[in-house]
Amino acid sequence: MADEAVADGPAEPARVQPRDDRSPDAPARGGARKDDRSKDAPDGPDAPDSADDEGAEREKERERAADRFKELTRDPLADEEGEKEPTDLAAAARARRAGQKLLTSGRDFTSFDRSRIGHAHVGDINVTLDARRSRLTMRDGPVPEEELRRLRRAHIEPAGYVRLRRALESRRLLVLGGAPGTGRTSTALALLEEVTRNGEGAGSSERVRRAAPEEGVRTLVGEVSAGEGGHRRGTGYLLEPALDRPGTLPPDETDLDQLASALAARGSYAVVVVSVGSAANPLLAGRYGAICPPAPTRDLVAVRLRERLEEEHGDTGRHGGHSGGGDRDGALDGAPFTGRDEREGRTGDAGRTGDAGEDRGGGAGRTGGAGRNGDPREDRGGAFSRLSARAAELQEDPEVTEAVGLDDLRPAEAEVFASLLAGHLLGTVDREELLSGCRGLAAVQAYEWFAGVDRALAAPPPGDGRTPVRSGVAALFHPVAFRIALAVLGGASHSAVSAAAHLLTWELSVQSDPDNTPARPLFCDDPESDLALSRARQVDGTVDVAGTEVKGRLVYYRGAALPAAVLAEVWDRHFPVRLPVVRWLRLLADDPRPDVSMRAAVAAGELSVRDFEHGYGELVRPLAEAPTQRRRVFAAAALDQAAGHASHRKAVRKVVDDWSRYGSVPLRWTAAMALGYGRSADSTDETLDTLARIGIHDDGELLAVASLNVVRLLLLPECPVVLGRLADWTGHRGEEYQDLALATIVRLALIDVDDVLDEDPGTPLADRGDWPLLLALAATRPELIGRLADLFWTALNTARSQGVALDALEHMLRSATRRDGRAWTRPGLAALLPALIAEERDQRRLDWLLRRMMRDQDRPLSAGTARDLWRLAVPGRQRRPDEEESHG
Repeated sequence: MADEAVADGPAEPARVQPRDDRSPDAPARGGARKDDRSKDAPDGPDAPDSADDEGAEREKERERAADRFKELTRDPLADEEGEKEPTDLAAAARARRAGQKLLTSGRDFTSFDRSRIGHAHVGDINVTLDARRSRLTMRDGPVPEEELRRLRRAHIEPAGYVRLRRALESRRLLVLGGAPGTGRTSTALALLEEVTRNGEGAGSSERVRRAAPEEGVRTLVGEVSAGEGGHRRGTGYLLEPALDRPGTLPPDETDLDQLASALAARGSYAVVVVSVGSAANPLLAGRYGAICPPAPTRDLVAVRLRERLEEEHGDTGRHGGHSGGGDRDGALDGAPFTGRDEREGRTGDAGRTGDAGEDRGGGAGRTGGAGRNGDPREDRGGAFSRLSARAAELQEDPEVTEAVGLDDLRPAEAEVFASLLAGHLLGTVDREELLSGCRGLAAVQAYEWFAGVDRALAAPPPGDGRTPVRSGVAALFHPVAFRIALAVLGGASHSAVSAAAHLLTWELSVQSDPDNTPARPLFCDDPESDLALSRARQVDGTVDVAGTEVKGRLVYYRGAALPAAVLAEVWDRHFPVRLPVVRWLRLLADDPRPDVSMRAAVAAGELSVRDFEHGYGELVRPLAEAPTQRRRVFAAAALDQAAGHASHRKAVRKVVDDWSRYGSVPLRWTAAMALGYGRSADSTDETLDTLARIGIHDDGELLAVASLNVVRLLLLPECPVVLGRLADWTGHRGEEYQDLALATIVRLALIDVDDVLDEDPGTPLADRGDWPLLLALAATRPELIGRLADLFWTALNTARSQGVALDALEHMLRSATRRDGRAWTRPGLAALLPALIAEERDQRRLDWLLRRMMRDQDRPLSAGTARDLWRLAVPGRQRRPDEEESHG
């Protein structure tokens, strides 16, 4: 661009457009007001200086008005951090979307009646889930032969089973670790049954025994070494010590060596089953330790389903063969059963089956070939094949998969799921019952995780019937605290979830034992154990740090249904836990990381839906009145989350309306933030009325936050309604309404799409996340360009808003291309500028602004870029010959 002077002031208007929506001191588009032409204005640089005192006073007043207006366009959330470090609205919006996705995956919270959840009967599966039964009540004694027979027939081997068997055979002792419910006990029994089958105890009905959990390894050494007065030689022992019981010390390597020696002397074997965690990790890391991986979900379900269908169709080799794996308190700990013999071809002798005439050599049906030539059996086989095909389709049904909500099923869950599928195929379970039963799987898991967790604290220590053990309280609560933290913060970084879990561990420990200071070992955490015990997974991803994305390790539940199920279980069934959880959520509300505070706000809103009286009184209202904006944003997000439920929308709208009318300044501020989400009023018009009421109250004290939330409404489908209201406000007689409109228009040009994108990012705007919202709307909503241009033109031509509007225009012009030369917002500018720079006066102002940008010492605009921007704004047919020369 050439550096010659701009023409002497504005030309006479080619047309004067009457505008009902302009402010009193704004000119008609294409016209000019005499008092608008200050010497610093871009369209009046040659205006004569006035020596008149009255004119000087008017100039000072305009400057003061411009300064006041600039304050209205600042970030209303930046008070605590300062203008140089604004709040990361984009990170907050992303975290809120992620939290909503986590807790609203097409389902509402699942609830169960207490009388039903303790003992469920689904199909032919009995599932005993009563947490009032302690695992210490398990009796020692021999495992029945019938149970071992079922085990041989139906156990599914996990990966590495052969390695585990060889380790047991060589060392006589195996410490097997795994999360509860993964089939670890079933695998232990399968190993003991196999290694003792042909040993010294072969043929004995007591060759596999359970040891009582409270006995421990040292007691078991004595039993094994008892000689002729004890158990038979070649016996296999299963021990599940209660290492999580306060006051219980785990065995050391010396104890295990003594047990292994005693077992070798008696030709016997033992498997010690432990839960992964800090107490058991030294055992698992030793020479006897091994991890038991879970069996594959697909294999579990396929085998269980085949058993159910074959039983219903009367296949002779299958009756009585289903597992009892659903009984979590029984011997098999949710044991997986399937046909190990036929998969690996290890066909045992006839004694393995226990059923004369059952052929183990064989095919998919496992019923042998004899007697299968009759037509009725062939017809039955064809029907079975058709049912199997339908079952495979039903298992992959998206609605069924979504209802289950678990990435992988554990053995007892596979039992229930297979029974539901079989019942539906056979006509005994309708579609609604099928989906309801599937949804219950996650709720059952949550129930088992939390029911009776701290009962051991009230129980006497081993060998003492008088004094309960209170040591180790924090260690006892940490696993459940991690599950709650993961339900609230799932998808955040592993470090954020772990830190939040430690905070909650403290709160739970203090609530449980207020007379003592909780203490936890500092170097005994095991992230892998936390994940295994909570059915969680860790993935590589990105986290927001200081407004930018960096690589991080994220953690999620292995199933979309688990977060909601966990929160429902904790909030609905364990009322004493509410107080420490509320204190913990308030701490998370103060966290400066939006990834933490906004996810916690979403969870708080969902908990409030479960009990709105309690959630409102303990979480929403106290935080809405807080002096810090961070807490008020938390309360607003929680309110909006509750408004997302039709059952609570009316109550939320009444609360927000009352706050906007009669509330204190903090409550009105919170109401404005809640309104910006678009669900806290009956209509968009009512939302705008309420925001205007908040914005103009007390001489515009909250006008900045009101204008921010009007901008947020522009992302809703009702965007034209919002633009129409802004036009009305610019023509309003009240200056506060004009300021609200002008501040909103300027903010529209300054704020990025990502900062206000609250909905699912599947819209065209989401692809323009780092664009100024005004340009993104111009590029994606061409029908709105004229209205957007008119509104911004009004801000450019109003004295008090002209300065910040010009700064906003410069901000948009500089965003045309990125620093590396790639296109950025150029399509949006190409759509907006011709409508905005439609007249000669507008062109002169743009010319002045481009020259100012070129002379900027910090960020000079290149002549080529200025030339390109000029051509975007002024089509060739509108340029004069001298302009062509001036602008290239």
